[in-house]
Amino acid sequence: MAKQKFYVVWKGRETGIFESWDKCKEQIHKFPQAEYKSFKTRQLAEEAFRNESADFIGKDIFEATLTEEQLKLLGDPILESISVDGAWNTATGVVECQGIHTRTKKVLFRLGPFEDGTNNIAEFLAIVNGLAYCKTNNLKLPIYSDSTNAIGWVRDKQARTKHNKSDKNIKLFELIDRAIKWLNENEYNNQILKWETRAWGENPADFGRK
Repeated sequence: MAKQKFYVVWKGRETGIFESWDKCKEQIHKFPQAEYKSFKTRQLAEEAFRNESADFIGKDIFEATLTEEQLKLLGDPILESISVDGAWNTATGVVECQGIHTRTKKVLFRLGPFEDGTNNIAEFLAIVNGLAYCKTNNLKLPIYSDSTNAIGWVRDKQARTKHNKSDKNIKLFELIDRAIKWLNENEYNNQILKWETRAWGENPADFGRK
């Protein structure tokens, strides 16, 4: 029996993670410039969907299990830190995000749910709210996110979302504007680090709704 694959569709009639080729094909067949890729595990698919298709399409490295040498180079996560994550319901478009203390798993903040969002937006807001939480509480803890997209948005102080504004997501776009304003008006010393899912397992702030 063939092993199950998980299909990520970044650009298609519907985007998300699909558990059969037939479902994936419905989204991409004759869709202009569709972007998709299959993965061997859901964990890899989740990591890919949180990030840009260009980082995964045509590259086999993301399918491979990390070697002992790679694991040693990555080391262990810093437990005295804040882990942040976003959640996006592919069926409803509802998003939310939260930040927790990595070692104690104490929830430090939570935002949402908000209608008509995207995963990248939720991940971006999670990082910025983590930075604001640290500044308010005079904390220099590093912040972990598993989204390279969101980390880049924070670094560049702009949300490069292609998602359209609607009557449903007015509040969400207000939060995006507020986050960008905060980034431009505040300095911070906190490191923003990539949570290495393949080495350390699921992000501690994950909502557990796979």
